[in-house]
Amino acid sequence: MGFLNDQDAQEVKRRLDAVPGKVKILFFTRALDCDYCGQEELLLKEVAGLSDNLEVEVYNLIGDKRIADKYGIGRVPAIVLLDERGEDSGVRFFGIPAGYEFISLLEDIEDIGRGSTLLSEEVLSELRVLDSKPIHLQVFVTPNCPYCPSAVRAAHKFAIATDNIRADMIEATEFPALSRRYQVTGVPKTVINDKTEFVGAQGEEALLMYIKQALLGE
Repeated sequence: MGFLNDQDAQEVKRRLDAVPGKVKILFFTRALDCDYCGQEELLLKEVAGLSDNLEVEVYNLIGDKRIADKYGIGRVPAIVLLDERGEDSGVRFFGIPAGYEFISLLEDIEDIGRGSTLLSEEVLSELRVLDSKPIHLQVFVTPNCPYCPSAVRAAHKFAIATDNIRADMIEATEFPALSRRYQVTGVPKTVINDKTEFVGAQGEEALLMYIKQALLGE
């Protein structure tokens, strides 16, 4: 039995088939101490099986350490999305993109496949000004949070649009130590360069403002 029912699978297939470019999913796993790795691998392979525009490559965090290090992967389960040229989009998923977060994965694939995030020109212009500064966005979520996907998508759009931004979706319950470190008591919670943080789905303009705030002291 698959993760998607027939109706959902047909809708996902329709959307993936409309993507003009191919997207590669790198999935990082390990055999021990990863409760959701097996489920996530099955989910990704099921989704990839719906369209020729998707390809999944599976790597072991320990056995494929060189590749994991290349993409900055130190915990699993983890997803990295590459465009059809093999370029890193800056998008990361740590934890299974289930529940409401499945739509984040699907929409990220659509953006990367068409090479456009549909961000406003005003926001893109502001991001270009910041393109020489490394920016790390971490968005803590839970699968049953209806407001979390918009926060994840804002961060991921920024990463897709620029080379200097990496944006991580982190499923808070799968990584309790990380959640305690950043004092996650509500989601979505966004942490920027370990300097600035906020709770709630604030929108793209607000995210840009918080990024500027985080960079002021650097």
